[in-house]
Parts: sequence; C-alpha cells; structure tokens
Amino acid sequence: MARPERTLVTIPISHFCEKARWALDRAGIEYTERRHIQIVHQLAARRAGGGVTVPVLVTPEGTFGQSRGILVYADTQLSEPQRLYPGDDALCGEVLALEARFDAILGVEGRRWLYHEVFKDPKPLTPFNLTGVPGWERRIFPLVLRPAKLYINRYLDIDEATVAQALRLVDKEMDFVGELLSDGRRYLAGDRFTAADLAFAALSAPLTVPLQYGTPLPQPEDLPERMAAPVRAWRAHPAGRFATRMFAEHRQSVVS
Repeated sequence: MARPERTLVTIPISHFCEKARWALDRAGIEYTERRHIQIVHQLAARRAGGGVTVPVLVTPEGTFGQSRGILVYADTQLSEPQRLYPGDDALCGEVLALEARFDAILGVEGRRWLYHEVFKDPKPLTPFNLTGVPGWERRIFPLVLRPAKLYINRYLDIDEATVAQALRLVDKEMDFVGELLSDGRRYLAGDRFTAADLAFAALSAPLTVPLQYGTPLPQPEDLPERMAAPVRAWRAHPAGRFATRMFAEHRQSVVS
C-alpha cells in the first residue's frame, strides 16, 4: 500500500499536537505521524519546513506550522455542515476568538503547570512521553533529560511564581467556560461542534487527562497525589465535564 502523502511532526503528549491530530482524524485525512522527544522536535520541525515548534504538517499543498493552520487545512476537506469554522461570518469570528484565547491562555498555562510538576519526578511519567518515538530517542532521553529540563524551564518561563500565576489563570479559564455553559448550551459557539470546542477540550487535556486522547495519558491513579488532586477537581468542574464529553462524543479513540 502507498504511504500517506502527509506527515505530521509532533511531540506525542503535546496538547497542541493533539489539537492538530484530532482535526486531521475527524476529517478522515490520512497522514504519517513522526513523534519526537523534546528538543529533538525542534530539529525535526525545521527539517520539515516549519519553525522550532510542533505540530508541523507537511502536505502536497504546502507546510503548515501551527495548530490553527492545520485545523483550517483539515476543514477544507469537509462540507460546510461539518466544518470547524462555520460559514456564517459572525459565528466564525466568535469561534476564532475563542480558539485564539484558549491557545494563548489555557494552552500555555496548563503546559507550564504540567512541566513544572512532571520535572519534580519525571521517571514514573517518562513512558508516556516516549510513546511512538524512534528507538534512538528513547535511548538518549535519560541523557538529555537534565539539559532539557533546564532549557524548557527557561524557554517556557517556569518557576514557582509563574506556576502559581498559571494555576490562577487556568482556574479563571475553567470558570469562564463554565459561565458560558451555564445557560444550558451544548457547545461553546453555535449549535454544533466547532474549533472552539475542539481547542478547549484538547488544550485542557493536561488538566483532565482524557481517555480518548491520541496517545496514552497517565490517569489520576498513575499520578502523584499532588497532581491527581487538582486533576480530579478540574474533571469535576463544569468546564472539565464539558471537555470530557467533547472527547467522548467527538474524538474516536486511537489508543491501542
């Protein structure tokens, strides 16, 4: 069988990468995923024609180096009733604004909290980070973990003060989404699943660790209690329940 013509470069556990995977899978677009560990992913992203971040999608039509660009690309394969970005200009503007908000706040701050906690004792969670990466990357990971920690903490501005602020912002975003849902709506914008719903669910994954995620995630029973307790609280929040429902109803499980 011929190989798919599209390649998606990722860090397997990355929630921004899950956002892209979800959109491609939902549109039925075939692709080959190339998974890499942190830092190595920058070399792979550049080699693919992107910048220093993933996801990067390489297609016959061009290279897309941001999750939103990949969602827009996936949308071109769908008819209007199924699209993540509605044809109505006002509604599409609302969807775009929510997606941009979740990218900038929830995606960034949830990631900051997650790395801070994982770096306290990475060994139990390392297997989840290495799912599907090349064998040589698995072998060098213990050697690059310490420099990776130093680099990521600096690159993502992770320290006790920024993580405390991250938790405040994450809780504020969860409350923001909970308030939107308080009028009984089933989706964040309009009456169908859109990029706003996909972005919120995917980017809240560090907080809710959904079972239907595109690569296995540690569940609360796998996590140290300092992480499990807030995860259980976020899952119980109305916004967390919404994210869990979006995965259950709109994300086919691809975890073996």
